[in-house]
Amino acid sequence: MTEEMYSVEQVADRLNLHVRTVRGYIRSGRLRAVRIGKQYRITAGDLDALTGQAPTVSSVARQAEVSSIVQVDGVDRAAADRLGTLVLTSANTGHDQANPLRVQTVYDEQRHRLKIIILGDPAATAELLHLLDAVLNADNGLLDREVHDA
Repeated sequence: MTEEMYSVEQVADRLNLHVRTVRGYIRSGRLRAVRIGKQYRITAGDLDALTGQAPTVSSVARQAEVSSIVQVDGVDRAAADRLGTLVLTSANTGHDQANPLRVQTVYDEQRHRLKIIILGDPAATAELLHLLDAVLNADNGLLDREVHDA
């Protein structure tokens, strides 16, 4: 969904201003605009911001973001590194590049605990959580659950 855009002339007509006044607002930074070729275009949201009106529902993009923390106990450093690599690789491939997943891993050596923090849209986060669930509940050798204290 794209936001409606107006020319300088259309904005001037809507606000009952002279075209030079609108251009002055753009040059001073009071009105945000995008220059396309030799002409400026103003989004409906930027026009609303100038006039102090609340943005219309159609000009506000709906977004949802999920934050998840996965704690995996009883893993050694090597298993934590393998799991972290798998998660980071999965997060960086095959997803919407405009809204990428953000993932951070933290390993606590003393507690043999890996924490994985995931921020992103609900669908991509759910997909990554399903992958984690499959890996953690499978006997595929990726994670050695026995921890040996040194």
